[in-house]
Amino acid sequence: MKSREPRVVGTERPYSGRIVSVRTDRLEFEDGRSWTAEVVEHRESMTVVAVREDGCICLVRQYRRPADEWLLETPAGSVDPGESAEASVNRELAEETGHKAHSVRYLGSFFLAPGWCTEYMHAYLATDLYPASAEPDEDEVIDVVWMTRTDWEREIRENRVRDCKSIAAWFLALPHLPAAAGEPS
Repeated sequence: MKSREPRVVGTERPYSGRIVSVRTDRLEFEDGRSWTAEVVEHRESMTVVAVREDGCICLVRQYRRPADEWLLETPAGSVDPGESAEASVNRELAEETGHKAHSVRYLGSFFLAPGWCTEYMHAYLATDLYPASAEPDEDEVIDVVWMTRTDWEREIRENRVRDCKSIAAWFLALPHLPAAAGEPS
């Protein structure tokens, strides 16, 4: 069987920044059809559903310029060069929320926007949380929000959580949570 993937016949890199780079790839199929693909390059990233002993979920609310609004999200960040995605969980949790986790469980991985971006995200469940020093990046203003499972799921259902990674990570975490998780007794 012949390969169906197009071949790259040319690449240009019009922009390279601190977080993303942009490239245009000229692609061609065996039958001669061709097109230009615009690709935003972003290194691997991770997000974490962090759950406290009482079942409450640790979330962050931060301003996102492309959305021009404050979004409620699961903590997340880029995987640093030479760092594993799992190791980045406690670094990002500490930076953004002032907590770390004794237990980190891999949930799954996914592309965030494969039509135009290379970013591949890993999702984790973090439990057995303990205090750590919060040190957000200089461009981050973060409010830490603790929410019950019922409230978090209502926020999702009522379209007040509009961040796809947070919704995806939550649904990956659900099978690993106790049935009544999130409701303080």
